[in-house]
Amino acid sequence: MAEHTSSSITIEAAPADVMSVIADFARYPEWTGEVKEAEVLETDAAGRAEKVRLLLDAGAIKDDHTLAYTWTGDNEVSWKLVKSQMLRELDGSYRLSPAGDGARTEVTYQLTVDVKIPMLGMIKRKAEKVIIDRALAGLKKRVESGASA
Repeated sequence: MAEHTSSSITIEAAPADVMSVIADFARYPEWTGEVKEAEVLETDAAGRAEKVRLLLDAGAIKDDHTLAYTWTGDNEVSWKLVKSQMLRELDGSYRLSPAGDGARTEVTYQLTVDVKIPMLGMIKRKAEKVIIDRALAGLKKRVESGASA
């Protein structure tokens, strides 16, 4: 089994506000950096994305792929790779935990990436770390700027 990388950040907003930004795939190109295009292909009964096509450009990893999303309550979303040109695995999750008085949220992002081309484990983990750190920083900036609405 592939190793995963994870990191956490505290965001000055309630978990529901953070999750609304995470769930708004159409706006990912505005704040993620690596996602150049996002298209929701399928939604569940609650209107949440179940399958999303993403065009990714993360330096060493460029890909057009589809992810299947699973929503667990209001504070966790995970995804698994369905289809990809370059990736063998791109599985991850966001877990949100209220912090302090509930006006802050600790966000933990976990990611496992495996590419079809040979790549040293050390380089792969560095790429995962860069993707996670940029995503968390972008998420924090987006949520705290109030641009989630």
